[in-house]
Amino acid sequence: MSTLTYTVDGPVARITLDRPERGNGITMAMPRELADAVEQADLDPAVHAIALAGNGKGFCGGYDLVDAAEGQMTGIGEPGSPLDPMVQAANHDPRGTWDPMVDWQMMRRNVRGFMSLFKADKPVLCKVHGFCVAGGTDMALCSDLLVIAADARIGYPPARVWGSPTTSMWLSRLGPQRAKRLLLTGDLITGAEAADWGLAIEAPEPDALENRFEELLRRVAALPVNQLVMMKLLVNQQLEAQGLGPTQAIGTLLDGIARHTPEGFAFQQKAMSEGWQAAVAERDGPFA
Repeated sequence: MSTLTYTVDGPVARITLDRPERGNGITMAMPRELADAVEQADLDPAVHAIALAGNGKGFCGGYDLVDAAEGQMTGIGEPGSPLDPMVQAANHDPRGTWDPMVDWQMMRRNVRGFMSLFKADKPVLCKVHGFCVAGGTDMALCSDLLVIAADARIGYPPARVWGSPTTSMWLSRLGPQRAKRLLLTGDLITGAEAADWGLAIEAPEPDALENRFEELLRRVAALPVNQLVMMKLLVNQQLEAQGLGPTQAIGTLLDGIARHTPEGFAFQQKAMSEGWQAAVAERDGPFA
């Protein structure tokens, strides 16, 4: 695995995003490696629970899109990837035509990787420190329980331009009003606010994050595996019945559309001419 590590510690399988030099930015390989790791944990009878975390200064800064926005993208981190033609087509020249199904094919596969956390037989506990933004929230919110440091920041800034949350978990985690509060502004909230809103189960102070996470993990992993599988299946069936699948299909299609609006093209052109950071600064400027 090139984007994460997988280890087993007693009854716990630990999946750690491991691209700290890039803020654990998501490449095309990461969702696939994530799904492989989850499957390995599911098939291990000794594993009762899965712990998801990030190495470095934060959990995940979203997709590694610097090269993409600056027009240098090949495979979002994997030059020569068999997905290169799909990725290039999704990042096409605005003077040409656009096939939305190309975007769909690319992003649907990523959603499938993120949703491996939700669909895993065994419970997934996610620990967030530092930051969890944009595509990183897909992994955090597809987990079953989220423990986040009180001072961490979480949210979906691409709601302002160039993105739509593909896994569409905000509504099921927050309800319509608070989901709209974040997606109609792209604002970030702190870990403490995330716990107050019900997005996270707990938001300890940073120096207590590790201990509180491990304590919850220990309590969950103490249950028999069959009970854990039954309880997770029971709750997830309700979410599925409420229409999570169709909503994700819409969110994934809208994500492609968001990159091809006039504002989306302007964002990318800004990144190509002045760099990714300049484009992000202009996008976020009005929100201080």
